[in-house]
Formats: sequence, C-alpha cells, structure tokens
Amino acid sequence: MSRPYKFWRVMWVGLVAYTTAAYPHNMSVKIDTARGQAIASQVCISCHGVEGGGATGLAPNLTGQHVEYLYKQLLDYKTKSGDKAPKRNNPIMASFSSVLSEQDMWDVSAYFAGLPEKLAFAHSQKMAAHGQQIWRGGIAERGVPACAACHGPTGAGMPVQYPRLAGQWQDYTITQLQAFQQGERANNDPMQAIAERLSDKEIKALAEYIAGLR
Repeated sequence: MSRPYKFWRVMWVGLVAYTTAAYPHNMSVKIDTARGQAIASQVCISCHGVEGGGATGLAPNLTGQHVEYLYKQLLDYKTKSGDKAPKRNNPIMASFSSVLSEQDMWDVSAYFAGLPEKLAFAHSQKMAAHGQQIWRGGIAERGVPACAACHGPTGAGMPVQYPRLAGQWQDYTITQLQAFQQGERANNDPMQAIAERLSDKEIKALAEYIAGLR
C-alpha cells in the first residue's frame, strides 16, 4: 500500500468517525420556527441581521445552513462540564448561547436554516481559480485533502456531518480557518490539522472561491 493511499484513507476515516460521533441528531425534538424567529429577533439580529446573512463579513451567513450543524455550533460555544473553555472561543457567542436552552437552540437553528439563501460572490477570478484547484484537488504534497471530498463539489455540505460553505463571506471563511490554525476553534480535529497546512495566500484563495461557489 502506497504512502499517499494510507494518508487519504486515514484522513477520511478520521473525518467520518469525528463527524458522525460529534453531531447531535435528536429526532424527538419538536421544532418551532416561529419561536426561533422570536429568539433571533431578540438575540441574534445585531450581528446576523434580519435575514440571517450576517450584518458584516465577520458574522457568518446562516441562511440555508444545516439545522444540526447550527445546533452543534451553539452547543460548542458553551463550556461543557469539566472543560476549562468552550470548543469555540468567541466571548460574544458564548454570552448569547449561555442563555439558550436545548429547545431554544433547535428552534433558532431551524429558523435560520429555513431562510432564503443570501449568497456572497467572488471578487477576484485569479484568486478564485487558485482556490478552485485546492477545493477540487487538495495539496497532496502537504497532506491537504480536497475540500470537495467532504463539503461536496458545490459546497452544499451534508446534513449532520459537514456544513454548507457555498456563498459564505470571504472574511468569515478566512477568520475561521485562521481560528482552526491558532487553536481558537477546537471543535473539529481534522479541520485544525488541515488548516495548519495552508498558507495565508491559500486560505484567501479558498475563501474567494467559496464565496462564489454555487
């Protein structure tokens, strides 16, 4: 068995094992999107806007995101019993999520997931073309897998397992990949390992391509 094959097999198995175990999927929860809208209008509107697209590029576009993924992120902003810090380090989100119950988190997640999609767009064709190469083929010599392998060719992701990325703001994608690099975001081990292998230029190129992905 060749070394490249071993690497990709280990990386793939690691990704599947992490995501299937980590993402909650509580089918017994009765979701109330009207209640989720009320929570969003009181708690989330200042950063994510009325339509969920993000008031600034540093706040993520939440429209059309998978419900389970949004729920898990809210959960990861909370410090779990026995932990010294949350898996995602963001004082603002930690403050907001701390007052949300499990039902609140499901309701508000479902509300944002059901909103009409608001999509960013690429500004530089040259940067986007570089990002496309990484998205589709990865960087084999540095052990960076193709992003499309998990997030899909069109960036639609997969419910429960992988987030939707298509049309996400460039600034937000950049800050999150940097957060994975620096250990400020520690809720996905494979993504931390992948981000550490990317240069600043490659991160910006990926962010540019993702913004225009459909």
